[in-house]
Amino acid sequence: MAGGGIATQVRGKEYPGKVTFFVVMACLVASSGGLIFGYDIGISGGVTSMDTFLSKFFPLVYKKEKEVTSTNQYCKFDSQLLTLFTSSLYLAALVSSFVASTMTRKYGRKFSMSVGGITFLFGAAMNGAAMNLLMLILGRILLGIGVGFANQSVPLYLSEMAPPKIRGMLNIVFQLMITIGILVANLINYADSKKEWGWRLSLGLAAVPALIITIGSLILPDTPNSLIERGQAGKARDVLIKIRGIIDIKEEFDDLVAASEESKLIKSPWKDMLEKKCRPPLVMTILIPFFQQLTGINVIMFYAPVLFKTIGFGDSASLMSAVITGVINSLATVVSLIVVDKWGRRLLFLQGGIQMLISQLIVGGLIAYGFGTSGVGNLSKEFSILIVMFICSYVAAFAWSWGPLGWLVPSEIFPLEIRSAGQSINVSVNMFFTFVIGQIFLTMLCHMKFGLFFFFAGWVVIMTLFIAFFLPETKNVPIEEMILVWKNHWFWGKYISDDDIHVGNVQMNRRRMRAP
Repeated sequence: MAGGGIATQVRGKEYPGKVTFFVVMACLVASSGGLIFGYDIGISGGVTSMDTFLSKFFPLVYKKEKEVTSTNQYCKFDSQLLTLFTSSLYLAALVSSFVASTMTRKYGRKFSMSVGGITFLFGAAMNGAAMNLLMLILGRILLGIGVGFANQSVPLYLSEMAPPKIRGMLNIVFQLMITIGILVANLINYADSKKEWGWRLSLGLAAVPALIITIGSLILPDTPNSLIERGQAGKARDVLIKIRGIIDIKEEFDDLVAASEESKLIKSPWKDMLEKKCRPPLVMTILIPFFQQLTGINVIMFYAPVLFKTIGFGDSASLMSAVITGVINSLATVVSLIVVDKWGRRLLFLQGGIQMLISQLIVGGLIAYGFGTSGVGNLSKEFSILIVMFICSYVAAFAWSWGPLGWLVPSEIFPLEIRSAGQSINVSVNMFFTFVIGQIFLTMLCHMKFGLFFFFAGWVVIMTLFIAFFLPETKNVPIEEMILVWKNHWFWGKYISDDDIHVGNVQMNRRRMRAP
């Protein structure tokens, strides 16, 4: 046990096995569920900056946007209806994640991925054909249900299928797919921005990533953990042999069975989650997604074109700037994918937090210099480019830290019996605060002005300190032995008794002590 807020690295069992082509491909296909979430984030901000879209559905916003440049730049897009279009998806995802939790546990991970893909497909069709605001919002709600199911099931699927030594890398492919979805959406928005019907094409093409995850989920096997949990031990053994590439999987299989047997003793995972031993992962799965949204990243990503228009870019230039940030987002996520299992989760969290803090302070200072508190002014080309550079620095820092790790860490820290419920909390907290921040961002920008960036910077300080003191390192630890990590942590160890540990060396030592 370590002191001073720094936990020792706990190494769990090293099960035999290889990194097989099959497990890599299965994780790649499952990760495509991230495309639907990323595409929506990218497409929403783009269409809300298109004149044809605004004039049809939000004429008051369109009129305000076209007023003379002396108008307060901070408030020109302030509209509750406009933000409701964007953020209604996240409210629907929040509610659906609780339904998805039960279905994911009862029917398996791949079933929930299928439901997510099909529902998102219907939502994309309704949005592309929308004739009025009601159709638009109803389509967004269907998209939200799809996102809720996909974000509930995909990270669990990846964490359970991946070998411990590359679990971080394969799980982060989900975040990479999110960033690719954002980038593709930004490129489509840029190409469609001058077309009269461009917004319909942008919204309707969300059907493509929906088809990918729907078809992919039909051909994937379910995870050994889920199969054992649902009484299909023989099938689970076959899948485990296939994904590990060896016949001798007895030790890992026995641990999965032991975890499943313990999970069957749990009648209500929601009630069990409130027990003392579950306090550490519960706190993490609430605070990590909460902090992730208070980095301010989603307001940057789905309002990027609007934000760039606010600071003086023209229509096409604002969309191209959003494309640039999308490229940075994807490339930086690849960095995380490569180093996460080598450097660990904590280092990426801490470095990313420091870089985001510096970048936000500089961006806030530059916008304050350009527009002051009145919001009236014009930025030079050089000044605008400087702002984009530091926004890119901020996006890069998020993309190799809080972006992927915000999904990875909560998905790998819960025991099997409450893992699905835990992931539901992760998704619902994430979606709730995405909804709240998305709904109030443009109003906050109008009233807080450049201080909004300092507001998010303050939260980055808090979350970075939280990680430094309270998050133990989880790299290379088998997912069913994560309780040993909490037991060895300087703060969380007091919540875990020896009787709570039923895996790993502690369990084997107990057996030896009880033997006659």
